[in-house]
Amino acid sequence: MVVDDEPRIADRLATILRNFGYEASVAYDAPSAISQGEPFNPELVITDVVMPGMNGVEMAIQVRQLCRSCKILLFSGRSTVFPELNRATNRKAYAVQIS
Repeated sequence: MVVDDEPRIADRLATILRNFGYEASVAYDAPSAISQGEPFNPELVITDVVMPGMNGVEMAIQVRQLCRSCKILLFSGRSTVFPELNRATNRKAYAVQIS
């Protein structure tokens, strides 16, 4: 599952995944991703961090509660997001590898 509030980015990434033979669904906001994720049970969620309303970190925590085995990849085009992402996830006792 690909989640990004910018449809061009989400759609393009999903197309790339499909071209490599993966099944990929798209959501343009966190609440839609959560509602799709429950029956879908994705193996991987690739999500933007900065989205209006619920951000990617908050969404990832909820997705993980619904699907314990789901891997989550957070990304952002804003380099200033990563220090705050690290602090936010550490406060919630989640490990994040930033590279």
